[in-house]
Amino acid sequence: QVQLVESGGGLVQAGGSLRLSCTASGTIFSINTMGWYRQAPGNQRDLVADINSGGNTNYADSVKGRFTISRDNAKNTIYLQMNSLKPEDTAVYYCNFKHRRAIVTYEYWGQGTQVTVSS
Repeated sequence: QVQLVESGGGLVQAGGSLRLSCTASGTIFSINTMGWYRQAPGNQRDLVADINSGGNTNYADSVKGRFTISRDNAKNTIYLQMNSLKPEDTAVYYCNFKHRRAIVTYEYWGQGTQVTVSS
């Protein structure tokens, strides 16, 4: 089992910045991917950005150039630096963790943290 603890959400004006953090604990395989997804009311949950244990990153087109994901492998923690925030970034942001043993992928979700961007 893996537990995820998120922090850093809040209310910010458009153009502002926030940083989200997510720390994983429990039985963690060394090869894994951690990331952030978001879900606005009435919408599906979509990928924002992820990063694997090798440091390779993947971003949604809508956040490229504004958001930066990073990780500290020693702390099993990822960070999402969100700059130039827009009202359309308003959503609940969920931390996601995936690792695989043999052919089985295990996936875990955090409880979610609200990000609200006012215009």
